[in-house]
Amino acid sequence: MSSPLTFSTAAMLTLAPLLWAGNAIVGRLVHDLISPFTLNLVRWCLALLLLLPVAGYVLRKNSAIWQCWKQYAVLGILGIGSYNALLYLALKTSSPLNVTLVGSSMPVWMLLIGRFFFGTSISGRQMLGATLSMLGVAVVLSRGDAQQLLGLELVPGDWFILLATIVWTLYSWLLARSAITMPSQTAIRSNWAAFLMAQLVFGIGWSALLAGGEMAVGELVFVPSWTLAAAMLFIVIGPAILAYRFWGEGVKRAGPATAGFFANLIPLFTALLSIPILGEVPQLYHALAFALIVGGIVVSSRR
Repeated sequence: MSSPLTFSTAAMLTLAPLLWAGNAIVGRLVHDLISPFTLNLVRWCLALLLLLPVAGYVLRKNSAIWQCWKQYAVLGILGIGSYNALLYLALKTSSPLNVTLVGSSMPVWMLLIGRFFFGTSISGRQMLGATLSMLGVAVVLSRGDAQQLLGLELVPGDWFILLATIVWTLYSWLLARSAITMPSQTAIRSNWAAFLMAQLVFGIGWSALLAGGEMAVGELVFVPSWTLAAAMLFIVIGPAILAYRFWGEGVKRAGPATAGFFANLIPLFTALLSIPILGEVPQLYHALAFALIVGGIVVSSRR
């Protein structure tokens, strides 16, 4: 199910949160220019166009993906059609502080869903790692002041990101188990572009349905601009393609439970990336948070 954490695996599981941190910041910056479900649909349609030259063959009538279309449909609906749609919806109504705090519960969900739905055990090291990692997130979000955490209030967007976190956790577990549940798809799984394309086929359909509902209720927003174009370029190449490639390979190597701890790097990277955008100066608590989060990763991944 998993192998010891190597440098290359750790690098992949670190780059994905870095790109997703940028995704959260950019998504927040353009939330007035494009509605969340439409943003998700455009993002994946553009990603599909970029992947067509290298992975378009998986869409052929005689492609092996149709043998396991149900499994690909579930992966596509969860990882492509739902997670980012919920994330962008959360960023529309919730503060970045609340969104990242709720999202930091991912390691716990990884352990719980793995235990109750996939029959994996939870070790003492994993529980200790989860505690250290979430303490690190709390340090970032509180800026070293516990009183800020005590003053948090949940809004609708926080519930959306909680649902998104659970959706991504389930997606990661199914992704890791795809070698067992889809033995005939070895060739597809070994090619990251083909594997992502197979999920895109079904995820885009669900994304289109959500975007259509957004339009039907009069919530569609689309304001073309160079800012939006630049944001889409980053979102498509970075978070949509490269991050999914890194995360998929990292989960396959390390397993979803270990990979889940790396997700707690997202709020730390979000705080660091906000420094040039908001003009903030790095603080001592950033170093403390980094030490706690990395400590949690190391403790949980040791054999």
